[in-house]
Amino acid sequence: MLWGLYVWTIATPGLRDRNGNLTGTDFLHLYILGSLATEHRGADLYDMNAQAALAAQRVPDAAGVRYLPLYPPQVSIVFAPTASLSYERALIVWWICSSALYGICCYWMWRACPNLRRHGGTVALLAVASPAFFNLIAWGQTSAIALGCFTLMYFLLRDRRKFIAGVALGCLIFKPQLGLAAAVVFTAIGAWKILAGAALSSAAQLSIGMIYYGTEPFRRWLGMLWNIRALLPWLEPKPYQTHCLRTFWTMIVPWPALSFVLYAASAASILVVTIRLWNRDQSVPLALRYSALLLATVLVAPHLTVYDLVILAPAILLLSDWLAGQPSTSEVRYAGTLLYLVYVLPLLAIVARYTHVQLSVIAMAALVFVLPRLYADAVRNPDVPMESISAVGHD
Repeated sequence: MLWGLYVWTIATPGLRDRNGNLTGTDFLHLYILGSLATEHRGADLYDMNAQAALAAQRVPDAAGVRYLPLYPPQVSIVFAPTASLSYERALIVWWICSSALYGICCYWMWRACPNLRRHGGTVALLAVASPAFFNLIAWGQTSAIALGCFTLMYFLLRDRRKFIAGVALGCLIFKPQLGLAAAVVFTAIGAWKILAGAALSSAAQLSIGMIYYGTEPFRRWLGMLWNIRALLPWLEPKPYQTHCLRTFWTMIVPWPALSFVLYAASAASILVVTIRLWNRDQSVPLALRYSALLLATVLVAPHLTVYDLVILAPAILLLSDWLAGQPSTSEVRYAGTLLYLVYVLPLLAIVARYTHVQLSVIAMAALVFVLPRLYADAVRNPDVPMESISAVGHD
């Protein structure tokens, strides 16, 4: 139904849908960045006026659309090949690439979940119907790449390839807010190999942009990040479409200083629980530890829009698989309900526009806090086999 409604919405003669929005939404920004890269216009990577003028020239239906440029310089180089295509064809190619990457990641994770093997059809249906995936496609965003990084990182951790897992983590530098929780957690537990790999790959990725454009665009990108708080009205015109602790408190509390304190305190508590799971002992199943890390990544991120929720796909599959192998206790049923709410509540984000309460954030936070109790219950029940994959210790 959701996909049918979307097809009907964009089925118009031009590139503007029935609501007046440009089809592909954020992909226009990526398309224009790619055009700047082909023309070697590094000076315009952080010039909103120049980009708006180029967008109106290349995509007439996009006249008047402006985007806050926050991607690091190297991202424009990745999208340079799209500049040789019309906007419509480039968008279709990007939709195909994003869908394929999302599908591959979900398939890999499903294959790693023995208790879900008999439910392949259901898993596929839920993957396609995911509100996060729907928004990824509707917005034309880059979050499938982040999902790929997190999925690869999980398998590398499972195989104890810590340094290479860190390399996958460092690739998230194009969306640095998604690496914040992992950086704190792995620093706290002393996972130095992971951190070294992350530092190396992020530096290598940023250096590509500096080699191509010089250092000035890189400096301007750092300046944009430094002034991000002043730019938030541009970045978050619809706060109800965001799903992190910072905007959760911002929507509820009208005083910025107090809302920031509440964000910092709640984020710290989420990180403490996550660190304890990773630091407790290596008998804690990797499924629980990694799921907690992904949930913390979403909650702690200073900015996280609905399409970024696709990075929770591994957590949803891993927790579903782990819960399916546990006895049906009240704690397990409660966790299952929370997991279902984490999956479905983004559909009701519009409600937060009027209530100012983002229910998905509450469900995610509650799920993080219930994970240690799930582990404790499993330990107390010796009849239930425990996964004992050791992935990250103290280097």
